[in-house]
Amino acid sequence: MSVTIFLLVLLAVFVGALVRATFGFGEAVVSMPLLALLPIDLYTSISLIGLAGLTVACLTVSTNWRHIDRPSLIRLSAASVVGIPAGLLLVKFAPAIVITVALGAFLILYGAYSLAKPLLFKTFQQPMLNHPAWAFPFGFAAGSLGSAYNFTGVPVVVFGTMRQWEPDRFRGTLQAHFLISGVLIVIGQAVGGLWTKDLVVLFGFSLPLLVLATLFGTSLHRRIPAHRFQHYVFVLIVLLGVLLLTNPS
Repeated sequence: MSVTIFLLVLLAVFVGALVRATFGFGEAVVSMPLLALLPIDLYTSISLIGLAGLTVACLTVSTNWRHIDRPSLIRLSAASVVGIPAGLLLVKFAPAIVITVALGAFLILYGAYSLAKPLLFKTFQQPMLNHPAWAFPFGFAAGSLGSAYNFTGVPVVVFGTMRQWEPDRFRGTLQAHFLISGVLIVIGQAVGGLWTKDLVVLFGFSLPLLVLATLFGTSLHRRIPAHRFQHYVFVLIVLLGVLLLTNPS
């Protein structure tokens, strides 16, 4: 691996961690497509972002434990355990081009949904997915997408948004789930054979950047209007998705 590629990998990890520390989620949907554009092994990318996400979760774990929706957290986490092996099978046996195209399509759909969300919720004011059982499919999707693409947070973010959790409950439940699922996913990725020789070196050099991104992201969270910054991030996600679809190889 050349020095240029090495530095670009670290930059992708830093940018993803910065987004996660600022908004509480989104590191994988930023870092994974950036890494997909580099000549780096897919398994290395997946396991590196898995470890980076767990590290940021440990550094930024919420202090609002009393606001956690514990019943939903239990259901989401239990279903995530079931979904993790499914994601590992997907990434192990699905052709790389299928994964890339699916990743690009998913990014476009997720980014478009996030941009349209304020308009949608002006029409639908009542919370959706009120039945407790809805936590199970979203948790399964979180486990599957987490072990395969490190997209653990996306299904939980959508679930919490549709439930219209208040900010403290949203942030507290999200971070608690990230911490629980992150440990399980990293273990699953290691046992599933996704760890590579390059991982240890890349993660070791990433650690100082992860700490820096967490500190900087916390400062941004306090000073920058979140809704404006989120809008730019979601536009970037859509553009990266389009780029992956037009360059699937």
